[in-house]
Amino acid sequence: MLFRQLFDPESSTYTYLLADETTRDAVLIDPVRECVARDVQLLEELGLRLVYALETHVHADHVTGAGALRHRLGCRLVISAASGVLTADVRVGEGDVIRFGRHALEVRETPGHTDGCVTYVCHEEGMAFTGDALLVRGCGRTDFQQGDARKLYQSVRGKILSLPETTRLYPGHDYKGHSVTTVAEERRFNPRLGVAMDLEPFVALMGRLKLASPKRIDEAVPANLASGITDPEATTPAAPAADWAPLELTASGVPVVSSAWLATHRTAVRVVDVREHVEFCGPLGHIEGAQLVPLAALPAAAGSWDRRAPVVTVCAYGTRSGKAAVMLRDQGFARVASLHGGMRRWAAEGRPAVEILGDRGSQEADLWQGAGI
Repeated sequence: MLFRQLFDPESSTYTYLLADETTRDAVLIDPVRECVARDVQLLEELGLRLVYALETHVHADHVTGAGALRHRLGCRLVISAASGVLTADVRVGEGDVIRFGRHALEVRETPGHTDGCVTYVCHEEGMAFTGDALLVRGCGRTDFQQGDARKLYQSVRGKILSLPETTRLYPGHDYKGHSVTTVAEERRFNPRLGVAMDLEPFVALMGRLKLASPKRIDEAVPANLASGITDPEATTPAAPAADWAPLELTASGVPVVSSAWLATHRTAVRVVDVREHVEFCGPLGHIEGAQLVPLAALPAAAGSWDRRAPVVTVCAYGTRSGKAAVMLRDQGFARVASLHGGMRRWAAEGRPAVEILGDRGSQEADLWQGAGI
């Protein structure tokens, strides 16, 4: 197997390139947005085809390059189903396997630093990629972003340090010049999670840490929840062409239709507005004939719908409706898209909307019943 360990000095992040030397299929683990040009050049130089960009978790210290790589190279994005990221192509859980050529990575859920942390294990090569769960002689912090010291202790001990002692462990970061360690080393020398440390002392230790927040957390977390895409308005034509509508894809991979198309085809599709009641009835109004189903209620409501019929989801700007479209796609709806730009763009283009004024209480109840929930 071809293997490269790459480093971003700004965030002290390791990115890992693995590839099958016969098929030339490759994966990148934890790419960094500022290093995408470097990664693309290396792939081209080595004659590799990137099939997956994998995340170990939602990062707080840098913006992922996964979305940009998908946009440039057409790879698929992989992240834990527990991460909250809906813009990925593959959301994995315990025991899932990512294959590239003749090689495979087993997914092990290792929450504690975040709920969505996973470790990727390549058993044939005796390698594991631990993200921030386990660092060389250290571990990820547990004081923000769903951090939980007890979960982290159990994850590392049960899922990582239980691997064969010769397994090489590759961390997501390093700040002291280390590049790799082994299970045997960490069991013996890791001052936080080695065999000499019991659970309660570890929890107490992590509780005493007084660490500054990551410098880029306010930028990185929202961006990484969208696979690193910070320009949701950008679109590209969908390929292959859909047979029911002229779809485009946002940079985060969400299928969208234009307000011009929906205005002339709204009676031929199920229009589902996923905003809250007060928004549906508010100043922006709603599209005539739209069905009100708030986003949180969508999975249950859609259970009785015809999965072959076309569906267009709508919200104020396109963010929630994009999530809704992905949810429905995952439930088996083959013809689904989000309204690009939402009701804001619909209104800006002068298209008619229904606005409900006056006594909203009884009207909202009627609308809610009409949603079929």
